Amino acid sequence: MYRALFRYFETLVNPYPEDNRGTPPRGLFAFILHFSRPVLPLLVVMSMLTALVSAAEVFFFHTMGELVDWLSGAEREGFFAEHGWRLAGMAALVVIGLPLLTLLQSLVTQQGIFGNYPMIGRWLAHRHMLGQSLAFYQDEFAGRVSQKVMQTALAIRETVMKLMDLMVYVLVYFTGAMLLMGRAEPWLMLPLVVWLAGYIAIMWVFVPRLRAVSMAQADARAVMTGRIVDSYSNIQTIKLFADTRREQEYARDAMEGFMGTVYRQMRLATGLTVSLTLLNSLLLAGVAAMAIGAWYLEAVSLGIIAVAIALVMRIRFMSDWILWEVASLFENIGTVQDGLNTIAQEPAVQDAPDARTLTVPRGEIRFEALRFGYERPDGQGRRVFDGLDLTIAPGEKVGLIGRSGAGKSTLANLLLRFFDLEGGRILIDGQEITGVTQESLRRHIGMVTQDTSLLHRSVRDNIRYGSPEASEAQIQEAVRRAHADTFIDDLVDLQGRRGLDAQVGERGVKLSGGQRQRIAIARVLLKNAPILVLDEATSALDSEVEAAIQEQLYTLMEGKTVIAIAHRLSTIAMLDRLVVIDEGQIVESGTHGELLARDGLYAALWRRQSGGFIGEDIDDEAEPERAEPASGHDGHD
Repeated sequence: MYRALFRYFETLVNPYPEDNRGTPPRGLFAFILHFSRPVLPLLVVMSMLTALVSAAEVFFFHTMGELVDWLSGAEREGFFAEHGWRLAGMAALVVIGLPLLTLLQSLVTQQGIFGNYPMIGRWLAHRHMLGQSLAFYQDEFAGRVSQKVMQTALAIRETVMKLMDLMVYVLVYFTGAMLLMGRAEPWLMLPLVVWLAGYIAIMWVFVPRLRAVSMAQADARAVMTGRIVDSYSNIQTIKLFADTRREQEYARDAMEGFMGTVYRQMRLATGLTVSLTLLNSLLLAGVAAMAIGAWYLEAVSLGIIAVAIALVMRIRFMSDWILWEVASLFENIGTVQDGLNTIAQEPAVQDAPDARTLTVPRGEIRFEALRFGYERPDGQGRRVFDGLDLTIAPGEKVGLIGRSGAGKSTLANLLLRFFDLEGGRILIDGQEITGVTQESLRRHIGMVTQDTSLLHRSVRDNIRYGSPEASEAQIQEAVRRAHADTFIDDLVDLQGRRGLDAQVGERGVKLSGGQRQRIAIARVLLKNAPILVLDEATSALDSEVEAAIQEQLYTLMEGKTVIAIAHRLSTIAMLDRLVVIDEGQIVESGTHGELLARDGLYAALWRRQSGGFIGEDIDDEAEPERAEPASGHDGHD
């Protein structure tokens, strides 16, 4: 029975709303409302119930005062005859009414709101962050972003619920106290009015300072967490260079910055506590003195004195709670504001409102008059393409060749629409890629990169990631064709899971580079997309395994349009056409034999190969080596 009751209130709100709310607004109130709409009705009900509970408590103070008056003036013989029914009604309200009211308030608050509210924020924020562009994540710490998503959702809940609770408690208790005391003796309201003025003054002085330091603390906490996560994410590099001391200092610098905000916050806290204690003590002394004086002059009864003292004690404890709640409220507002700056950003690459689903019946790719460059934090840019044209026929296998920074990987990233063009257009079977959905575009392109990153999940989940409906037999076939069966059967994780069920660790850290790349190749084999992009797909493999996989890659290429990028020219020399790119321009194009006969840049690169790789130094007949400009996004060209 009680489980069904709990379950009813727990399911009043769906914590995973499916409607697409778009980018959160930049205004603080609008940002909070964006994540609060699903729970607004319950928040209103919660406030009404909280007001009723508070009013009931004030009413009980009033009835206790009446009880004191009854007891002080009644005869024992006729007391129950005169007041029995009223006492029974008071007892019923205390024993039955208030617990039931509190139960209903708790069910709405704890079961309906408390868990669902932040999960709505996390869900909507996570969905939005998954739609952010690749450039966004290249400029952010992953740990920092995830912390913002988690903390901001909690801070939104705390901000709204604290604000509503404060408004209700202040309105009900303070108004109730003023009414009860003023009805008995108007002068008893004077200490409350003076106290209220002092209380507002304390809030005026301390709360803005607490808000400022809380915002600084939220930012310092994010920096500290980001640095720690960065160290853990790159632990292999740290171990490789034996430089844990530098990492300790790097983290300590952020920790000291965080502790500086903590010390400032605690100094304010001490001043706030002392000021509030003094003010509350003056309130208690003032009300007690005036109440006793009024009783001495026979202006009030003993019951009024009891109510006045009890209400002041209640207000005294509540004022301490309220002020810290207000301080906490502004701390949460600071956290929300900090999270807003990260979460409420429009994705740099978005689907057009009327975007269609891409269809690829043939596989022709056309790059027309491409203009593109990377922006740097200093506002300057690095031009990569300025008018590049390239057409790849359906089913044609094209190799892209050039030194680092020439624009090879950038071309692949533009085809996948990881970045938007400044000018020109890219078409697949006559469909401009900006006019189709990003999801459908990338579903039709299979890609294996040099820096293979795997999800921290099982081997099976990683292989099936691009083809969630694939059968076990299809997975096994892809594993065999990628020559990954030679090591997968021997994998065991810490939980004892084996083979395809073994977890690969964060970014596949438990596997070697060659093993990760074979799993990535198996994933693309299983995806079986009509367009294939190979960006140094076999660079992490030894020669024997590469030779075996090359056969499968050639099989995979059949019937597909292929763009292959490689420094090891021997791996792409047999493709239909080789395109040499230098400084963002196509300088040569043709088959391997034709380019060698032309004796240009490709021939120079081929001659200077050492072990099949493009050398950084080429002879004088080719263009001189140039330093790659600093760039925030172009790291694999």
